[in-house]
Amino acid sequence: MALLTAGVMSPLVAQEDIDVLAAGPGPDVLIAEIARTTGADLLSGAPTLAVEAELFAGTRVDLGFEESLAAAGDWKPDVIVSEHYDFIGPLLGAALDVPVATLAYGPAMASELAEATSAVVESRYAARDLARRPSRWYLDTCPESLQRDGWQPPAGRLGLRPEAHRAPGTRAPLPAPPPRSRPRVLVTFGTVFAAPQVLNPLLLDLANAGLDLRVTTGLATSAADFDVPAERVSFVGFTPLDDLLRDVDLVLTHGGAGTTLGSLAAGIPLVVVPQGADQFVQADRVVAAGAGRVVEPGGSVARVALSVLEGRGFRAGAEDVAAQIAELPAPADVAACLATTLQLDG
Repeated sequence: MALLTAGVMSPLVAQEDIDVLAAGPGPDVLIAEIARTTGADLLSGAPTLAVEAELFAGTRVDLGFEESLAAAGDWKPDVIVSEHYDFIGPLLGAALDVPVATLAYGPAMASELAEATSAVVESRYAARDLARRPSRWYLDTCPESLQRDGWQPPAGRLGLRPEAHRAPGTRAPLPAPPPRSRPRVLVTFGTVFAAPQVLNPLLLDLANAGLDLRVTTGLATSAADFDVPAERVSFVGFTPLDDLLRDVDLVLTHGGAGTTLGSLAAGIPLVVVPQGADQFVQADRVVAAGAGRVVEPGGSVARVALSVLEGRGFRAGAEDVAAQIAELPAPADVAACLATTLQLDG
């Protein structure tokens, strides 16, 4: 198995027992290019439909496909698993004559975005004299309570249980936590959105409310970049989510799909402060499932966090989602199903 990812991301998975194929630009380059070509700031607010389509189906393909094709061509895959906001994977499938499985992390893509991205990527196929192919499988990690209203399962759907990332071997060491006399909150805004100017006000509000915090620093920041009470806050670098979720009562997040699903799989309620991309969708579905709340612009994150911690219904909502996730097929079983199908074809 190999993971094709941007070069800047490859050190994060270097310890995994898989080949890493580094190709294409990182998020910083894509964000800068979108700002240059469209004037849109992807780090502040929900992007327009046109900008979102251009980011995923246009700019990312233009800047990453050729390098990805060279890396994948050398590795010679038998099947490509491509997440549903990725349009390089299906192009590689067409170029290499390899079947593709679409991995849907979180709710299905909205129909209007699917149409917009389809229109944008069409010229990228035409420019390379390639014909678009439908995905053979739709690997669906979204439990029913988080799915969009009125959604209908597509052809080739296979349920797939989302699980918080676990590192190979032993669990990672974490800073010694304070005594367990106060609620503990994991604050994680992923690898891109954890800017001090965004997190500092939130951390101060939470710490002043008497909460203990475990905070991830993202790719470009460190503990020294934050101005918060040291006795209430412990900072950690990139750490598998399964380790981070240990002994926490609540997760405060930007609403990235991996963090959202991993936390809910553990039955932990959420407070979501969406920053961009699909995070507003995740936030909406968390609220609809009764598994957490969203902090509105100008609202107090501490007030919202305390309301979730003190309201037993939110923990029950998260545990209901966890029960639905537990019923989905395990990743190993889904992988075996794909392998069996490919063997029968071959």
